[in-house]
Amino acid sequence: MADSVRAAVTRVLYSGYIGEGPEVVAFERELAARLGTTRVITVNSGTSALHLACHMSVDGAADAEIITTPMTNMATNTSIVQNGARIVWADIDPLTGNIDPDEIEAAITDKTRAIMMVHWGGSACDIDRICEIGRAQGIPVIEDAAHALGSKYQGQPIGQHSDFVAFSFQAVKHVTTGDGGCLVCKAPEHDARGRLLRWYGIDRAMREDIDLRCEMDVAEAGYKFHMNDIAAATGRENLKHLDWILMRHRDNARFYDSAFRGANNITVVPENPDGTAAYWIYTIHVANRDELMQELQKLGIGSSKVHARNDTHSTFARFERPLPKCEKFNRTHLCIPVGWWVSESDRERVAEAVIKFAR
Repeated sequence: MADSVRAAVTRVLYSGYIGEGPEVVAFERELAARLGTTRVITVNSGTSALHLACHMSVDGAADAEIITTPMTNMATNTSIVQNGARIVWADIDPLTGNIDPDEIEAAITDKTRAIMMVHWGGSACDIDRICEIGRAQGIPVIEDAAHALGSKYQGQPIGQHSDFVAFSFQAVKHVTTGDGGCLVCKAPEHDARGRLLRWYGIDRAMREDIDLRCEMDVAEAGYKFHMNDIAAATGRENLKHLDWILMRHRDNARFYDSAFRGANNITVVPENPDGTAAYWIYTIHVANRDELMQELQKLGIGSSKVHARNDTHSTFARFERPLPKCEKFNRTHLCIPVGWWVSESDRERVAEAVIKFAR
């Protein structure tokens, strides 16, 4: 949390305007500049951003299917079922954890309404290939970029490529608003619709021809997903430090890359060669993952799988299908500390322990 957040939030708290107001407008403008886009819709969570993207993709279809990855946070896939769509699992790359484009092509039917990709750890999926598949079939593409604020693909910031891109500003992300998120829509009509949907379907823009917003006609029922000025003020101050945060994450990742290069028992999840990862998490593969976690814990070193494969949850049981590559990834993957708070001595201690106990 940036030191300057205290003064910014205090100013907003006593300004007389703590709802969606000028701070939200300013934050959206600053995010758009950062992402190289013209439009950003801030919301109260990354989950809400995904929900809006799925809502506009399904668009009321009764038999809709969305092709998605099982290796992600639950929010990715609860957003699908909560919009009445069926999940169609596509298997993943067993090394990177990202969705496999070949698996996407094989899963498309006449009921497919969207393709969902997740950039594991902030390393980009094969965005061009996936978007080509979507365009060829007339299917919108959604990027869950919760891990990927600051990531790049072919030299351009993540956020510029697909029909919908959802970011998270939850407490543990590179930039936090306490909780929050945003949605980037490529099409102006989707941006306009999303802005209405995030606040019940009501247009918040002031108009001179009517006295109150309650006099406006609501054409489509929306949600209470908007961001408030307290969260936006927090985000604006933290966004100022994103370059430094990314630098620290990437520097720690490069150190691990070098440290593990000669270790036969450790396989590093590589960066997409066409991209630059944000390294929200740093992932390795080891045969004795659970044992290694225990040994690291004894030394006071946190490690985690971060996300469990979603297809094993009871709530998604009706969509079950064999996913051997996901099983392989999930059996060996482990994430170790890489954040901006990890010092040089910390990362040396982590690397030494991982090398010692990995089998």
